[in-house]
Amino acid sequence: MKILLILVLIAIVGLAIVFGVSAIDGNRFVIQYHTIEDEKLRKSGRFLFLSDLHNHSFGEKNGKLLQKIEELHPDGVFLAGDMFTAKPGKSFQVAVDFLTALAEKYPIYYGMGNHETRTTLYPDVYGDMWERYRKELEKIGIVPMRNLSQCIEEYGIRVTGLEIDRSFYKRFSHHTMGASYIDQEVGKVQKEYFQVLLAHNPEYFSAYSEWGADLVLSGHVHGGVVRLPLLGGVISPSLKLFPKYDGGVFYEKNAMMILSRGLGMHTLPIRFLNPGELIVLDFCGKNR
Repeated sequence: MKILLILVLIAIVGLAIVFGVSAIDGNRFVIQYHTIEDEKLRKSGRFLFLSDLHNHSFGEKNGKLLQKIEELHPDGVFLAGDMFTAKPGKSFQVAVDFLTALAEKYPIYYGMGNHETRTTLYPDVYGDMWERYRKELEKIGIVPMRNLSQCIEEYGIRVTGLEIDRSFYKRFSHHTMGASYIDQEVGKVQKEYFQVLLAHNPEYFSAYSEWGADLVLSGHVHGGVVRLPLLGGVISPSLKLFPKYDGGVFYEKNAMMILSRGLGMHTLPIRFLNPGELIVLDFCGKNR
């Protein structure tokens, strides 16, 4: 009986620690800096990378996050999707207010996440949620990059937003993706540019590399929700334990992937030893 009582107390204390740390980590973010050098880059510049806000707010109207972004003086902002949470009847106003403030000062390159895509595919579930959200973005000059590319000539950068089929997000299964699929969706790489690919799901990094991306910006995994020393992220959205891609920097052939641990939460409202991330990308040509 005493042993059972001790085990119960240990479990209670453990849960208290998890939720206590989560309450802290869920309301703070850290800044990660990366320098990217490539001879195709025509000019040095600083871009920020954000993913998986999920309607979360750091301070009133995301004031803390916006203040830090302003202090970093970016030339533009890349988004890898899931700025709101797809839930019938749920508001996306937090995301709209944040993006409105961003768009007043910086060019925004908005890649689609699975939550945005979901609302476009199932109007019977989400009603006109996507159309209303798209119109709000249109008002502030943001065009979601649904398998679209845009060249930032000044820097020699080409940005492509890849929106993949919902089947590539299914749980308990793995679909094969090849470069031909990406060719079909967005066309071929223009090799004279430094190719940035906004690809929400990092699981298909090998296909992104094969396609010819120089830099892949992904999110989706939320850092594995719970992070353990030496072991990394514990679980992915596809319910894989200790996923290979949980957060950080990865390499495949000539491609580099920077995987954001995201900023917000949704189904599992936990971030244990796993604060949100605001990522700084300092681009610099090798010969400049």
